[in-house]
Amino acid sequence: MTKPRYTCGLDAAVAVMGGKWKGLILFSLDEGPLRFGELRRAVAGISERMLILQLREMEAAGLVHREVYHQVPPKVEYSLTEFGRSLNTALGPLGEWGEEHMERIEAIPQGT
Repeated sequence: MTKPRYTCGLDAAVAVMGGKWKGLILFSLDEGPLRFGELRRAVAGISERMLILQLREMEAAGLVHREVYHQVPPKVEYSLTEFGRSLNTALGPLGEWGEEHMERIEAIPQGT
């Protein structure tokens, strides 16, 4: 019998969407497919390199679908999979909680 990799559901969820950027990318794609440049503008502060890395990880996890259109110039769009949409739905209440408590959270000293 193999030991589970995760101790609970929250542990598994954080492993899939962990980090600062994945949640912001998920929320940006909630409205529909976006091209790379549109996505980079939608996620303020993310570098091109970090966006590429995060999208690759999210695609490998099955959260994001990458559609390549073979045309000139080449066109690539990113969209949420059903799995990604379900995670976005789960993150909604967390985002609402953050909005409600943003001032208090911003007042917490860094490194705490």
